[in-house]
Parts: sequence; structure tokens; C-alpha cells
Amino acid sequence: MDPATVDSKWVSRITEDGSMDRRGNPAIKATTGKWRSAILLLANYGLVTCAFFGVGVNLVVFLRRVLHQDNAEAANNISKWTGTVYIFSLIGAFLSDSYWGRYITCAIFQIIYVTGLVTLSLASWFLLVKPSGCGAVKARCDEPSAPGIALFYLSTYMIAFGNGGYQPSIATFGSDQFDETDPKEARSKVAFFSYFYLALNVGSLFSNTVLVYYEDSGRWVMGFWVSAAAAGLALVLFLLGTPNYRHFKSTGNPLTRIAQVFVAAFRKWHAEVPRGELLHEVEGEDPKISGMRKILHSDGLRFLDKAATITEEEYGELENMKNPWRLCTVTQVEEVKCVLKMLPIWLCTIVYSVVFTQMASLFVEQGATMNTNIGSFHIPAASMSLFDILSVLAFIAIYRRVLVPVMSRLSGNPQGLTELQRMGVGLVIGMAAMVVAGVVEVERLKRVAAPDQPSSLSVLWQVPQYALIGASEVFMYVGQLEFFNGQAPDGVKSFGSALCMASISLGNYVSIMLVSVVTSLTAGEKRPGWIPGNLNSGHLDRFYFLLAALSLVDLAVYIACAVWYKGIKLDRGDEKAKAPAHV
Repeated sequence: MDPATVDSKWVSRITEDGSMDRRGNPAIKATTGKWRSAILLLANYGLVTCAFFGVGVNLVVFLRRVLHQDNAEAANNISKWTGTVYIFSLIGAFLSDSYWGRYITCAIFQIIYVTGLVTLSLASWFLLVKPSGCGAVKARCDEPSAPGIALFYLSTYMIAFGNGGYQPSIATFGSDQFDETDPKEARSKVAFFSYFYLALNVGSLFSNTVLVYYEDSGRWVMGFWVSAAAAGLALVLFLLGTPNYRHFKSTGNPLTRIAQVFVAAFRKWHAEVPRGELLHEVEGEDPKISGMRKILHSDGLRFLDKAATITEEEYGELENMKNPWRLCTVTQVEEVKCVLKMLPIWLCTIVYSVVFTQMASLFVEQGATMNTNIGSFHIPAASMSLFDILSVLAFIAIYRRVLVPVMSRLSGNPQGLTELQRMGVGLVIGMAAMVVAGVVEVERLKRVAAPDQPSSLSVLWQVPQYALIGASEVFMYVGQLEFFNGQAPDGVKSFGSALCMASISLGNYVSIMLVSVVTSLTAGEKRPGWIPGNLNSGHLDRFYFLLAALSLVDLAVYIACAVWYKGIKLDRGDEKAKAPAHV
């Protein structure tokens, strides 16, 4: 048989995106990756999410009832904790892209996560929930001990560290199971991000219904142990898929590569930049960034091209040609450009994350001051997030089955809307959610009979604001995952996913700042302020309307940034691929 024919058959059997099996050999399409591995990872993520929300969704209530914190303190502590979860995602992304790879990173941070959940369960069992069964609506707990509080914060921040480090790596690792150079697998890769967000919401469904109900009735210890068991099962499922996963090489420290571009460009500040094809690029694979596909030159941020400009000093001295602190490749320069171009888009998502984070804090506190009974059945305020989850599930189905076919025919884009367009729609719907929440609060205050009694307005009036937040997530967060994963160069793929998490993190910290500033400006000796301990004396509606106004300003800035943005172009040999990301 002709050797060329043998080689052709071999090449057709392996992936073409550079992915490998666990032994470091080129991944064989038939036996690795695809939906067989992705489904395991989706199940893993769903269980991890179930465990996370089993703790997180009712944590603000735990802080108030068990640790005896007031509304503002509890809301700020939740924002700090949630923000920390997502800021740790940057650490996980860095280790994943630079040194460990995505598989090892996911495994290590899941072990930390399970350990934190077990510690929280033990601390609550033996030290915090005293007497047993306390922390229900009318069952007061004893004052917590210092060791109990210390263990509580240690365990919850271990959970934050483990979950934060795991999240960006699992999103990217799941998408790694599909070869984007294969048209069929490329379509599956796009669908994966929708199913990834679906898994998140299916996982949280149990926590937001069953677990939150039992925890609200004082069964905190049982709820925490169920969360620990779910996380343990998730780790087992993750390890079961080990023989069939596809992997990518870690490409080394991206911070060093970025610094080299800036140093080289600064050294040649006065150099004249030639045409793109005359800039420095190596033939074949660059050993300094092994495993990273080449990126074609782009015209934006031209001052960075000085780093890849060959001057007389490089021509005259071979050592200078090999010194990355003096001369960088086009791919290295474009990697920096890609990161810089994504940052304005990312910054515009932070205000949306401020809106999103209200669901875990002020929405819950607002619901707790409403009529939470339907006949003889009591609805825990935290369980209203069920309507957010149901909205996400419904809109993912509506988007994929209805909107994509319709919009693809109208726009000619197979995805229906571009990632940037979907994120813009998410901003608009999030703004509408704040307006609706403000109107509900106005109506709630009208129906307050006594300052120390809940309003007679049913908690079901909160359904529209939760449903709108859910709809906005489908457009904003799924769009973000696709955008940052698709636009990030190979050497910072997990960093791209981490940007989504970091947006939520900064949104929580900005929310803390806004709550603190608003409280200090609106409260005085004779004024309770907008967000007092007793919401019946405040004006939470004005805070919601403030967030709606900020969202409107943010939308205008976002549109300008989205119009300016130009997507990454990858060099795939004869095929020059462009990842379209435009309005």
C-alpha cells in the first residue's frame, strides 16, 4: 500500500486541533473526547453546582439566623464570599494554562472543595447549630462560639477556593473534548456551552427546592452533608472518565510572554513598524510556546508590533534574534492584543454582574419581608430562585429551538446571533429585571400594615424579576462563555473562561461598595436610609432603580466597545480561520 495513503488514513483518524490522549499521543477521534466524555463532565459540573448552591443559596439566611448578623452585614458577607469564589478562578486558570493542565487542575481543586464541604458539615453539626434544629423561622440559635465561627469561615473559604479554581478549567476542559477543525464537532462545541449552563441550573434546581426547604426549617446539618455527598460523587464521576479525555499541553507562564512583548516594544519605541508580512514569525512550531497555534497579524494596537519588528540590532546579532525580551513573534504579540481587546468588553459585563448578584442577597431579603405563605404552605424566600432556574431552562430551549433557526435565516449567521449581540440582549433584559424589582418593592411597601410585620404582598410577586434574571443569564453568561473561550488564544484558554467568573466576582465587590455608599449617603440620625435593617423603613426600590440607570449607561458603553471589537484570526496552514466576534 502506498505510504502516502497510510499516512492519509492515519491523519483522518486523529484530531487536528493539537489535542492529545492521556499518554501524550495525538488523540484518536473514535476513542477519545466528544459527547461520551463531555456528558460525564456535564454530570460532574451539575453535581458540583448542586453542592455549591446547597450551601450558597441559603447562606445569607444562615448568617442571619445562626450567626446573628443583620441584613446589611449578611448581604455584604455573601457578596464578599461569592466574589472570592470567582476571584479564585483566576488562580485556577493561571495554573491550568501555565503548568498543571486542565485535568490536574480540576482534580486538585475538587479535592479542596470536598474537604471544605465536609469541614463545614462537621462545624455546623458540633459547634454552630445549637440547639439541634435551630435556625428555623422562629427557632433561635445560641450565640456561636469563637472556634465555631473560625471553622465556619475557614470551611466556606475552602469551598470558595476549591470551586473557584475548578470552574474555569472545567468549562474549557469540556470544550476541549471537541475538535473545532471538524465541522460536526465544531457544532457540538458551540452546543456544549449551552448545555454547560443548563447543567449548572439543573444542578442548582435540587438545591433551590428541596435543600433550601429543609435548611429553612432548621435542618442545616443535613443540607450541608447532602452537598458534601454530591461533591464527592462528582469527583468520582470525573475520575471515571480519565482514560478517554482529550488534553492540551500547558503553554508556560503567559505573564512572562506578555511582559516580553511590552519590554521589547518599549526598547524599540522609535522603530518604524513595517507591513504585517515583514514582522518576525518562526517557521513551524515555536518551541517557546509549544502546543499553541499561530495567530495571524491584525492591524489594531499597532504600537505593540514594534516587539516583532526586526531592527538592525537583531539583523547584526544572532543572540538578539533569539532573545524574546528583544524580539517577539507575531503570535506572541497577537496573544497580548487579543487579551487587551477583550478587556473593554469584559469591563462592560461587571455592571450586569452587580444586577445578577442581587438575586442571592437583596432579592432574598426582600422576599423574607413579604407574605411567604400560600394557604398553609410556607415558601422560603431563598427558594424563589427556583423561578430563575426554570426561566434559564425554558430560555435555553427557546433560544436553541426557536430563536436560532429564525435568526439564522434572517441574519445568515448559523448561530442566530453573535456572542456580542447575545450579551447586549442580556444587558437589556437585566436592566428590565431591576425596573420590575423596583416596582414590586413599591407595591410591597404600600401593603405594610406595621413596621415590624411582613408586607401582605405575596412573595409570588417576585416571580417576574427572577424570571427576567434567568432569561438575561441565557443571553449574557452563555454568550460570555462562548465569546471568551472562542476569542482567547490557546495559551490563555482557561483565562478566557475565568474572565466570566471574574466578572461575577467584581460585580459582587462593586455591589458591596454600592450598598455601603448608598447606606452612608442615605442614612442619618433621623433617616433609616434606603437599605436599613428593617426594609419596611427603607426604600429598596430606589436602589433597584439606581441599578437600572447604571445598566443603561453601561449598555451605551458596551455597544461602542462591541462595534470597535475585531475577532482573533488563527493560522491553520492553508486554512486561515477567523473566529467572528462582531456586532
